[in-house]
Formats: sequence, structure tokens, C-alpha cells
Amino acid sequence: MALETSPDSPAPLRVISSLMSDYISRLGAQWIEGEIAQLTLRQGICFLTLRDVDAKISMSVTCRRSVLDRSSTPITEGARVVVHARPDFYPANGTLSLNAREVRPVGMGELLARIEQRRQLLAAEGLFDAARKKPLPFLPHRIGLITGKGSAAEHDILENARLRWPGVEFEISYALMQGNQAAAQVITALRELDGDGSVDVIVIARGGGSVEDLLPFSDEGLVRAVSSARTPVVSAIGHEPDTPLLDYVSDLRASTPTDAAKRVVPAVADELHHLTQLRRRSRYAVDQRLGREQHFLDAVRSRPAIARPTTLIDEQTTRVGDLQARARRCLSHRLDLAHHEAAAQLARVRALSPLRTLERGYAVALASDGAVVTSISQLGPDDEVSLRVVDGHALLRTLSTTAAARTDLDEES
Repeated sequence: MALETSPDSPAPLRVISSLMSDYISRLGAQWIEGEIAQLTLRQGICFLTLRDVDAKISMSVTCRRSVLDRSSTPITEGARVVVHARPDFYPANGTLSLNAREVRPVGMGELLARIEQRRQLLAAEGLFDAARKKPLPFLPHRIGLITGKGSAAEHDILENARLRWPGVEFEISYALMQGNQAAAQVITALRELDGDGSVDVIVIARGGGSVEDLLPFSDEGLVRAVSSARTPVVSAIGHEPDTPLLDYVSDLRASTPTDAAKRVVPAVADELHHLTQLRRRSRYAVDQRLGREQHFLDAVRSRPAIARPTTLIDEQTTRVGDLQARARRCLSHRLDLAHHEAAAQLARVRALSPLRTLERGYAVALASDGAVVTSISQLGPDDEVSLRVVDGHALLRTLSTTAAARTDLDEES
């Protein structure tokens, strides 16, 4: 029931403290899961600090020594436990604590079952899908490494990577690799390296250990941080049988830190050998291609049209020569025919020429005006007459004219 208070009518602190104590006591005993961060053993009352597995929340727990002694497995710091406790509020100093009546360590089977349940839930969200995996660079210029300071995992990765490729560079970020703060520190280191543009790939490495030691690498927050990272992440946690949830969400899972160095960095000797093989194969391929092209070129050059390029020209030259000869023959024949025809025409013309008549003794009389005298009526006494004979002219003068008697020949003509 809420109190009605005001600045003029405040409630005493003892009343508020009593109300809080009554309210908390009504919660009753509950089963609570957590991790023992601190343990102080005494003969009578023992004091524990119980911390939440995922969140940064802790609370004091008190119990009798007999409660801890009843456990079949020794209760130690760092152990994950389930506590049956009742919350208590102490009005004298205003502190809240848990009064434990039973403390049970979480067994291995239960831990694995919870990890498997978490794995199934995250897998259902698609965080482990192969499509989300990012390819690793062939030759990373700088590798981000998250590991324990001075750990064997750090030594193995650095030594093997530099033996394989001496020029490789590392950006190392140290973090706790087990315990309550491990997951948070690894997440912080991951975000720092992921924000560094010079880092090409990130390796999270830790040596082997128990299931409890590897629990931080099944932390849900770490799994989600790796899933959202832009830089490819390689998981190198524990040994081959160890499979924390980090192995499922990472872009590449290495069985050991040494295997991570071999998977991330190529070997110079192997690449040189591979390069030599590629050169040999390339040379062989080029030689084969050149051989095929040379064979094709030889086949083309062996063809008559290519072997004797003038063959077609010679054939056309011969044809042109034949055509020219035929043209000459035809022209000569035409000229001969024309010559004979012209000669015949010339003979006929000559036969009809007046000169032929004159050659037979005839002559042509021309009056002074140049007209041909065909009748004596055209002439009078003392008229000049030009007589045309075959080889010249003669100038004559008429003395007299006499008409010729008509003969039968004239009548016939």
C-alpha cells in the first residue's frame, strides 16, 4: 500500500525501510543461476559474491558452511552454480543480500545442453549461415590478433605466420581468454580491430582448456559481435574437438592456433612452386598454340593459290593474250574484207571514171565558159574550145561547124 507523504508530512526512514523489508520478504525463495566471483569460507557463515553470467550484475550471498559442504563437487571461485536463496533486506544498513539454503554446481552435461540450446536459437536467426561467411584475403597485409598476453597461442601464430611469409604484419590486441571478463574484453578488442582499416583479417586464438575455460567463446554477445564485424574473423580456440559457438559464426574455423597461421598466411615456398608450375603450364599452352597456328599457316601456304600467288594472274594474262590475238585476227579479217571491198569499189569507180574513157581515145570539149560541149549548136566560128584529153588540155579555135548525119547507132542509143 503506497504511503501518502509530502514535504510537510514526510515518512520516517524506519517506516520506508520496514516496508521495503516486508515487500522483499514476500518474494520468497527462488532458484538463481550465476557464477561465483568471490568466495570467503568460514566455520559458521560463508560469504559469496554471485555474478550474472551475461550481465555486469552481482549480489552478496550468505550461507552456512554446511550448505557448501553438502555439495558433491567442491564449490570454488569461477564455478557456475544454481542457488536456492531467499532475498533479505537489512534495515539497519539498507543492504540487500541473498540467504542461500542450497548451492548446486552446474554440471558439465547441463552446461553443454545450455550451449546447444543457445546454438540452436542463434542458428535459427541465421547467424551461422554459409552465405554470411566472408572470404579471407589471399595475402593479408596486416593481421589482427586477439589473444592472451604472452600465451602459447600468440607465440605459435606469430612464429608460424612469419616462417610462412616473413613480410606479414600483426596488430595484436590482448584480452583475457577465460573468466567472467573474457567475453567483454574480446568484444572490445574485436571492435577496435574491426574499426582499423589497415587490418585485413582478425584471428581470435586461445589454447586448449576445459569446457568451463572455453565458455566465454560461446557467449551470445561475442557471437553477435563477430556476426556483425565487417572484417573476416578466424576462430582458433582450443583443439580439434573443442567447438565453442565462436567456431560456428566465424568466417573460418581453425582447429588450433598453428592451423590458423597456416590457413591465413600462404607459404612462400608453396606459392613459388605454384608460380613455377603456372609458368610451365603457360609456356606449354603458348607453345601448343603457336604449334597449332604454325601448322595452320603451313597448310594455308601450301595451297596453290598461296604457294604461287601469280597463278591466277598468269591465267588471266593468258586469257587476255588469247583475247587480244582473237581481236587482232578479227580486226585483220575485217580490214582485209574492207580492203577487198574498197578495191572492188575503187575498180568499179575507176571503170566508170571519164579518164578511162579518155584513155580509150576520147576527149571532152569545154566551151569558154567551162561548159561541156555536147552539141555544135554551142559553138560558133572562131570560138575557143578547150579540149580535155587523158594527159592534158588543148586550146582550139573553131573554123566551122558541121552537123553530123544521124545513124542507126545514134537512134539505138
